[in-house]
Amino acid sequence: MEFDDSLNIGMDDFSSNEDVEIPEVLPMMAVRDVVVFNYMIIPLFVGRPGSVEAVNEALEQNKLLMLVTQKDATRDNPTKEELYNVGMVCMVMRTLKLPDGRLKVLVQAVSKARIRDFVRTEPSYRVSVEVLEDRDTSAITVEVEALMRTVREQTEKIMSLRGILSADLMMIVNSIEEPGRLADLVGSNLRLKVAESQKILEETDPVERLRLVSNLLTKELEVS
Repeated sequence: MEFDDSLNIGMDDFSSNEDVEIPEVLPMMAVRDVVVFNYMIIPLFVGRPGSVEAVNEALEQNKLLMLVTQKDATRDNPTKEELYNVGMVCMVMRTLKLPDGRLKVLVQAVSKARIRDFVRTEPSYRVSVEVLEDRDTSAITVEVEALMRTVREQTEKIMSLRGILSADLMMIVNSIEEPGRLADLVGSNLRLKVAESQKILEETDPVERLRLVSNLLTKELEVS
């Protein structure tokens, strides 16, 4: 499966998915070159037989699918050791079968989760999952507010330098008041390395996650 970067990635204005009940066992699909963050809506082209099987299985059940990123994008059939074990449970929103047999799929991330065990590996992956909740950050300190302002400023600078500044995106960035959601939005819209994005995804402390994003943005600005 490949990520189609000619299509936009969004976060659906951060609509809540808290009412989605996540079962303990789900079909799983590996993706290349992209780390999916919470609330993202992302289009994918699905071609590998196991991936097509996983999507079809999700559609036959509750439309939920565990997405994880493979460590080596060149591997057509990654083993379970070649997959990151933290990813996103996603809802399959739309599918379109293409003339060449592939599927064009639109998914929305609904919950961060960790793979606990591989229930099945053939003909497609099926895994037991553990939902990962963020730590509570309802009390926003002055320090956190300052960090959020810094990340907003860094985001605007780096997007401007790259010629991809979007007024709509910056409006959303400036409206977010939760550090974890800000980290996820910024992390998903910048061209970070997979390992860097995965590190951000796996951090369950929202403030620390935002700090990781800020540190990466600082490095990017230093070399821009």
